[in-house]
Amino acid sequence: MSASKKKAAPARSKPMDHNPIIIFMLIVCAAATLTIGCGLAWFHSLDIPDIRSARDYNPQVATILLDRKGRVIDTIGGQNRIMLPYNQMPAMLGKAFVAAEDSRFWEHGGLDGWSILRAAWNNLRSGRRSQGGSTITQQVTRSLLLSREKTYLRKLTEALLAYRLDRMLTKEEILFIYLNEIYLGEGAYGVEAAARTYFNKSAKKLNLAEVALLAGLPQSPSRYSPFDHFDRARARQMYVLNRMAEDGVISASAARKAYQKKLPLAGFSINKRMNGYFAQYVRKQLAQRYGSKELMYSGLRVFTTLDLDLQKAAYTAINNGTRAVRARQKNKDRPQGALVAMDTSTGRIMAMVGGNDFTVSQFNRAVSARRQPGSAFKPLVYATAFEKGFSPEFRIDDKPFSIRNKDGTVWLPKNYNNKYYGSTTLRDGLIYSRNIVAIKLLRKTGTGSVIKLAKRAGISTQLKPELTLALGASPVTLLEMTAAYTMFANKGLHRPPVAITRIQDQNGRVALWQQPKTRRVISAASADKMDSILKQTISRGTGRRAKGIRNGAGKTGTSDNNMDSWFVGYTPEITAGVWLGYDRGKPLGKGETGGRTAAPVWKGFMEKVGK
Repeated sequence: MSASKKKAAPARSKPMDHNPIIIFMLIVCAAATLTIGCGLAWFHSLDIPDIRSARDYNPQVATILLDRKGRVIDTIGGQNRIMLPYNQMPAMLGKAFVAAEDSRFWEHGGLDGWSILRAAWNNLRSGRRSQGGSTITQQVTRSLLLSREKTYLRKLTEALLAYRLDRMLTKEEILFIYLNEIYLGEGAYGVEAAARTYFNKSAKKLNLAEVALLAGLPQSPSRYSPFDHFDRARARQMYVLNRMAEDGVISASAARKAYQKKLPLAGFSINKRMNGYFAQYVRKQLAQRYGSKELMYSGLRVFTTLDLDLQKAAYTAINNGTRAVRARQKNKDRPQGALVAMDTSTGRIMAMVGGNDFTVSQFNRAVSARRQPGSAFKPLVYATAFEKGFSPEFRIDDKPFSIRNKDGTVWLPKNYNNKYYGSTTLRDGLIYSRNIVAIKLLRKTGTGSVIKLAKRAGISTQLKPELTLALGASPVTLLEMTAAYTMFANKGLHRPPVAITRIQDQNGRVALWQQPKTRRVISAASADKMDSILKQTISRGTGRRAKGIRNGAGKTGTSDNNMDSWFVGYTPEITAGVWLGYDRGKPLGKGETGGRTAAPVWKGFMEKVGK
């Protein structure tokens, strides 16, 4: 029995001989597990989008505002980006960027060792970091997947992810993402937004000279901005053209011809000054329906009623008019001006200028400013009278009179020229803007009736039920006053203002924008009487400076001390209103009436309609 025990002892010692190996293996496994776990945790912490094809690329895309002909007015978004499919890009576009940024793009696997070594050597020689070796794939990775911190860990991560991206996407897909993602200055992300910003055209229509200019921007968009540093931008353009010629993409002759070609820059700031007020007006309506987040990031296409040709004419007319006032009055400060033009038959806003320069002042005087319309309000008083059965030939004695106010003071109204004409028809009273006739007519119709008609005609501002209403003492906005005049051209039907027609999302689904209802305000007979008188106001009355517009009709307006100058008028096609004045209660100057100041602006604009 003791012998058997001695034999059993070595058997118990065998497992003990393997314990160090097992422990070592466990440590290795644990270390490997920990390393993999840390690696996965680190990779997960990068918050990398799951991009396996170009279809997975969903960047922030700006909402685009389009005019009635499909031309871009403005964009709304955290990033001004307009997506452009790869198959719609001109062939030279991608080739130019590849030549400028990564000539071995089609050959390497996401990383270019030769470029990295060359950049390192040049940086070492210069003693500073003057060159980078990043490929286009790395630039996509940098802008799309990673933060902007400059650390060795980030560079390592960038390289790993660039390699991964190159394995998962085709070269065309990577280039598609790059050309839509890259920042090119002036708030423009991607080639389509940049093409519209710098050249006011789609990237599809860029020529070689324009393509080369854009391709020179990624290295430093601010340093090479063609708006701010044109000479530097041209030097970069030459570099890109030379690189394209060296790579055999174009001939040396083509490069020279492209460099010699004139670059008609769009003037981004000018477009903003011109279109900013309307874009702001539309944006507020969109925000009420969609909310700010969807509006900023969802890439909606908003089809508006604006006509960019008429918008340019309106912007020019207002600035010419305000400069003319400054020149006549020899003032240091230029007054502000506003113009609204609507399609007479539909109410669609064709042009809207809310001031001289949107980049200087964003206050929209066409929509938000409430100013005294002066005699431009009188047609609403006369229309009320015609609705009550008065005839244009009804006579009122145009002579001075006094009115005792409730506080005991006495009001002595007078005509603008301090002249009085005795027995006067309502027709002549409006044509020549006789104040006494208008006030006496308002006493006969009653202020309440006029206020009710004004509200039906879209005047939302609260009007004071006083006799001074006949002289336009109650402030209104230019937009609502202009819209009110549509009833005189439309047989008594009022057309509320419309700015948006339809919305298209990124999937192509179209939603129609709800249109306001047309409302009858006065009878067709009363409208015809008003139309006849307002045409004569231009042909032989206070609006003579607006004469020459076919079928034109309208009315001047001047507030006390020439603070405000108005002209609101129409043709069968367009109804437009003009206002000029200073923002802070400063007179325009001697003689600056609606007839002298605003009517020529209206005529200057209307002469461009239909051209």
